[in-house]
Amino acid sequence: MFKLRDGDTAKRILRDIKALDVNCKFMHVCGTHQDTMVRFGLEELLMDVGVEIRQGPGCPVCVTTSTEVAAGITLARSGKTVCVFGDMMKVPTTIGSLNDAKADGADVRIVYSIEDAVRVSSSSEKDVVFMSVGFETTAPTTAVPLNKGVPPNFSVYSCHRIVPPALEAIFEMGEIKVDGFIQPGHVSVITGLSIFEPFSLRYKMPQVVAGFEPLDLLMASYMLAKQVREGRAEVENEYSRLVKKDGNPKARELLARTFRTEDRAWRGFPVIKKSALALKSEYEDHDASKIHEDILKNMPDVEDEPKGCRCGEVLRGLIRSEECPMFGKACDPNRPMGPCMVSHEGSCNIAFRFSGQRR
Repeated sequence: MFKLRDGDTAKRILRDIKALDVNCKFMHVCGTHQDTMVRFGLEELLMDVGVEIRQGPGCPVCVTTSTEVAAGITLARSGKTVCVFGDMMKVPTTIGSLNDAKADGADVRIVYSIEDAVRVSSSSEKDVVFMSVGFETTAPTTAVPLNKGVPPNFSVYSCHRIVPPALEAIFEMGEIKVDGFIQPGHVSVITGLSIFEPFSLRYKMPQVVAGFEPLDLLMASYMLAKQVREGRAEVENEYSRLVKKDGNPKARELLARTFRTEDRAWRGFPVIKKSALALKSEYEDHDASKIHEDILKNMPDVEDEPKGCRCGEVLRGLIRSEECPMFGKACDPNRPMGPCMVSHEGSCNIAFRFSGQRR
């Protein structure tokens, strides 16, 4: 809960929002923002002063498609060592999960960084594949060892994505009307503010880059509501203690050197143009999609979602997790139907953890 002084500040911000007399719907694209929103009861507090906030496609594990997860399963079952972050292990597909592959004897290992995966390859004679997942925040960490040098048996299967094309898709699909965006602070630490400016210019969309504490999100909501009230559409920086206008130039240069953008589907979305990060040709000796192309060509087909799972609609902000009829019944963290219930950054997992629901 809030500390006493923070609680007083929170009340003051909420009073200021209420005084603006707005009725707004905002969206954020960050699993950590969603955790803070639900953990501290901010959703209800903001609804009382005229602000509704929906989560968009802000969970990297959640937006990774079943086809990409199936590729990791296929590589593991073909005899490759596959290294993944823990949240990927239980993501279900119609051919099972990485956990299932491990239970069947495949060599699937949980790692906490790409450096862990590189160390695995250094002590192994087998081919080692690291499934890299994440947005602009984590992609530079994938690029670092590739530029320093990795063992010849090490490769990356890149599932990295970038945020702006997904926002563009939300605008163009027109399924949900939002009055402003709370943009992710950790992405902005890398990218700076300029990547969001086209949305304010083209769509007249108010935006605020926010940190991850309760007061950060309340203040971002106030700043957005104030923009709406005053008829402005700007990119403002609430997280100025860490986010600089130009971001992190070294990290941006590393991304540009290592990756190219390509068209790719996101879970719940059609193919989004130039939304994924693939390794450039200079790194094809360590690109699992090239090295193991023959194995991946024979990968079995998988369905996008299990029947009844509405994870895609949650990721597009169309429904709340609790509105899915499977939530807390046929689907919970021990028996997830989709990645939104698997990942700790997934809306369904967050809602379940803090709702008090238990089977």
